[in-house]
Amino acid sequence: MKPALGYRQPHYPKSWQALPNGEVIVKEIEQVLALWWPKFFGYHLLKIGALSGYIDSSGCTIKHQMNLVERKQNGDIIADVDDLPFLEHSIDVCLLSHALEFSLDPHHVVREASRVLIPNGYLVITGFNPFSLAGLNKFIPYRKHNTPWNERFFSAMRVKDWLHLMGYEILVDEKVIYSSLSGRLSQGKIVQVWQKLASDFLPNFGSIYVLVAKKRVHPLTPIKPKWKIRPKFNQVEVPSMNSSHKIN
Repeated sequence: MKPALGYRQPHYPKSWQALPNGEVIVKEIEQVLALWWPKFFGYHLLKIGALSGYIDSSGCTIKHQMNLVERKQNGDIIADVDDLPFLEHSIDVCLLSHALEFSLDPHHVVREASRVLIPNGYLVITGFNPFSLAGLNKFIPYRKHNTPWNERFFSAMRVKDWLHLMGYEILVDEKVIYSSLSGRLSQGKIVQVWQKLASDFLPNFGSIYVLVAKKRVHPLTPIKPKWKIRPKFNQVEVPSMNSSHKIN
């Protein structure tokens, strides 16, 4: 298995329109997360990366929502995604939408998001599935040098391994869009039938994965010392040797 650390600086897209069928991808992601936004509670929701900022989270009960970007774009905070300017345990929900593929050190990006999350907070991650029709484009000569095929894809299984090591509980692992994403996606009846059959019989081969994980922090239970109580000294009465005995 190749290390997660990249060898060159990736080019992070500024909008979903910069990705093939980006508008279709974001709609499918929003459809999955629409069921989860009402379940998230807290005070602060952080969207990490420009693509995360375009995800519709209006159904979330968290009112204070921030978008962190690395350059002067349509964001609220300008900072590095692998060096978040927040205190530890200060964010209730973090959204990383297609940020790992375009990160120099994706594992560190996940650790940094975990650092700022509160205990029992939620981490939402979306990305391209390398084991899919879209992942096969990386082996086609005239496509593998184009965005996003020229970047590294990390499988949902590998990302879940990272999260398990950090103590996360995986709540959702869903795949969507069973297509190569290289051409314009049609909405014909044949395509709809194929999408339905693929989701039923090939659920792990969707081109896009959506993960929802909960940060579990087990409290440390202090071990009380077992004090040994010294037994109390009691005198034992012994019959005196000088005592007289009457013999009948």
